[in-house]
Amino acid sequence: MFEWTDMQEQRDGVRCRVFRPRGEGRLASAAMYDRPGTQPGERAPVLLVQHGGSSSKTGVDVWDAAMEFAGRLGWRVVALDGPVHGARTPPGEPDEGPANRARFFHVWEHDPGHVGAHVARWQALIDELAHALPGSGLHWLGVSMGTAYGLPLLAVERRVSRAVLGMWGTSFVQSARLLDDARAVRCPVLFQQKWDDELFTREGQLALFDALGTVDKRLQAFVGGHVRIAGEQMREIVRFLSRPQAAGAP
Repeated sequence: MFEWTDMQEQRDGVRCRVFRPRGEGRLASAAMYDRPGTQPGERAPVLLVQHGGSSSKTGVDVWDAAMEFAGRLGWRVVALDGPVHGARTPPGEPDEGPANRARFFHVWEHDPGHVGAHVARWQALIDELAHALPGSGLHWLGVSMGTAYGLPLLAVERRVSRAVLGMWGTSFVQSARLLDDARAVRCPVLFQQKWDDELFTREGQLALFDALGTVDKRLQAFVGGHVRIAGEQMREIVRFLSRPQAAGAP
């Protein structure tokens, strides 16, 4: 099974346990959220979460999703640290907040090759989950930075049955490349945007949505800026990801 660490936390009926993915050596870069007492072989859907640029695998945005999907629905939620986040944070630097996001923006702008490396980490983790939890459906939740890496992942990974993306667009530096990735996506997608987003233009976000190659895609817009998911936006995510799968769908 998984190589757990001693880093654990419980909040309101949800348990978070940090583990070391295979292939990452001793790096404790992943976290699983479930209900306390969940048995190792117990079958449940798995929500893969890529946190936002200022967060980490145990950040508040991941906990928000875990409270809904693990706490209310009984799913497992699995989050992986971004390329310069959490366990990958350079020594002496903060692992959350504005400095964290600035560090992510820098690597996104100046190191295009890092995207493929992070996609490979996610695929290796999905391999590990498929082996340890056979038969558990995989879903993706990744807005903002989670879309920057989610689109390249979904372009090549067919084991994810449904995905929520958004709050990222082609207007941002080095993001036009995501159009090709979007064209290769085949799973159903809910794409969300914030109408007054101060980081990504409406046009750039719509360009990514238009490029999505899946025949099952839908667009939702919410008032407000580039802020944490809450309220109706979260309810729509839960509704989309938890709806019954059509017969014969991936």
